[in-house]
Amino acid sequence: MEKSRIILDTSAYSAFLKGNLDIKLSLQEADEIFINPVVLGELLAGFAMGKNEKKNRAILQEFLSSPRIKVVNIDEETSERYAVIINYLLTQGTPIPTNDLWIAASAMQYGLKVVTTDNHYSKVPQIITEYHQAG
Repeated sequence: MEKSRIILDTSAYSAFLKGNLDIKLSLQEADEIFINPVVLGELLAGFAMGKNEKKNRAILQEFLSSPRIKVVNIDEETSERYAVIINYLLTQGTPIPTNDLWIAASAMQYGLKVVTTDNHYSKVPQIITEYHQAG
């Protein structure tokens, strides 16, 4: 049976922490869970702006310490995927936020399904998305 391999975007990680049952189930069912450095940057920036930075960093470190969770690299190949996706979206007139382009490029590069609460990933035909309501 094929392994379930997913990449979380920032919205999915946040929804998971808030107890979103659908995302929790996706994480439980996944054989491998990936995050890219862009998501980590968004999370750390959010933590720095909040009141619970130390606590949030500790929760993230615990999450990342799971053997099923890996941080993917962003490299030249990711950049090539980014270029393909952004050029496609611009020709379609359907751009998405830059950080999400990098997440989509990682998903495309590593053959991962994006788990998200942001439905704009559906504009990217080069990837598979698993969209969940945020609430």
